[in-house]
Amino acid sequence: MSENLKIIVPMAGLGSRLRPLTWSRPKPLVSLAGSTVLDHMLAMFKTIPEPESTEYVFIMSPGQREMIQAHMQKFHPGMKVHYIEQPEKKGQSDALWHAREFLQGQVLVVFSDTLIENSFASLDQEKMDAVAWVKAVPDPRRFGVAEVDSLGLVRRLIEKPRDMNNNLAVVGCYYFKEGQRLTEAIEEQFKRNISLKGEYFLVDAINILLEKKLLMRIEQVQVWLDAGTSEALLDTNRYLLEHGRSNVSQPVFQEDNVIVPPVFIHPEARVSTSIIGPFASVGAGAVIQNSQIRDSILSPGVHITNTHLEGSILGHDVVINGLMGKFNLGDNSWANW
Repeated sequence: MSENLKIIVPMAGLGSRLRPLTWSRPKPLVSLAGSTVLDHMLAMFKTIPEPESTEYVFIMSPGQREMIQAHMQKFHPGMKVHYIEQPEKKGQSDALWHAREFLQGQVLVVFSDTLIENSFASLDQEKMDAVAWVKAVPDPRRFGVAEVDSLGLVRRLIEKPRDMNNNLAVVGCYYFKEGQRLTEAIEEQFKRNISLKGEYFLVDAINILLEKKLLMRIEQVQVWLDAGTSEALLDTNRYLLEHGRSNVSQPVFQEDNVIVPPVFIHPEARVSTSIIGPFASVGAGAVIQNSQIRDSILSPGVHITNTHLEGSILGHDVVINGLMGKFNLGDNSWANW
């Protein structure tokens, strides 16, 4: 690439759909399949040309930087990351406006709770002005969709269409060959006050660019995973464990444990007299004794004793003793019989 690619990741917001997990940590740091949502999002870009020169720009709410920066320094020390604060919740375009100094040259804009399987290896050979990644969905009325012409070029983006005629949902990943054009469109969006309930949405800025004859093509993906709700997080955990994230390939019958893949059990976790799996993720430092865990996400540091969990998500350092059922607990919670 002629200049460094910038990957812009808006991640501001309270993560209210993931509470109570997000009461004490930003939603990109919620546990998922042995690491975090953020780690899996970053893994999407392993095929980027010249990854060592790629720059990341994280746009965060006030108070999020310390935890996210500490995570990046610990687990991704070689990545070049810029941290930008969005002081108020005014939408996606407003978030990008605060990072406008980095909207120069080639940029990818990717939302932090969306995961796709895609190769970016040919990005440096892109001929179009822009690319929108899409996925065909059975019912497009819950999504934003791309209306395309016979050549596969985007005419406009439509938020939550009323009809079923167009089923190409935009997945929250966009490429712009000239990022400054996006900055100019956002500025015009502000001047025209194109907003909804006080928030400025990126699709409206892109539609301004399309009015100005931006050539944007679509690229379809086969796998689009969501990590924005507790139910979606469990679905995504199942998929990732089935597709490469399990670190146990065959059932294990130890003297006092039974492990049923697919599962991820961190090497620093301690499991005794328990049945783990299928579809269980167990984080570092977890301690599980005399329990059964399936279809659940256990964050680092949890302590589980005499408990049967299914369909549960536990934050960091949760303690449960003597219970059975489905639990969704934030960091440092405890539940005891």
